[in-house]
Amino acid sequence: MRTAHMLTGDFHEAEDLVQTTLAKVYARWRRVPRDDVDFYVRRSLVNNNLSRVRKRRVAQLLTPFLPERVHQREPGHAEAVEQRAALEQALAALSARQRAVMVLRYWEDLSEAEIAQLLGCSVGTVKTHARRGLAALRAHPLFAGRPPVSGARP
Repeated sequence: MRTAHMLTGDFHEAEDLVQTTLAKVYARWRRVPRDDVDFYVRRSLVNNNLSRVRKRRVAQLLTPFLPERVHQREPGHAEAVEQRAALEQALAALSARQRAVMVLRYWEDLSEAEIAQLLGCSVGTVKTHARRGLAALRAHPLFAGRPPVSGARP
């Protein structure tokens, strides 16, 4: 569900994407390779998202997360919510492919080879989308001039 949310940027659209994906996988369950079900479902999720974006061809606006209840908040909670909302807004500005690569690489922590296999493209294409996506995120007005997060991968 989190991967779908990162891909779509909207909780309700993520629910719809997961529901559509699981319905399609269920319909093809007998043909799903048993040795790599996770890969099959993840690839279906990404492909269904790309189809959804292709059909709409409208920029997606991301809604910020609803704040947690007051008694569950930690110090710095407001800043964390603000950073998540800024990241979602910046991800919304990327193309669907760049967003998919960024989410799979930095959220799902998949290797470039795994992403290439999942998206059905070459490793070079994944590297290009990752480089361009990172450049776009760094140049985004919400992040311009901010120092990189410590411990982040280049």
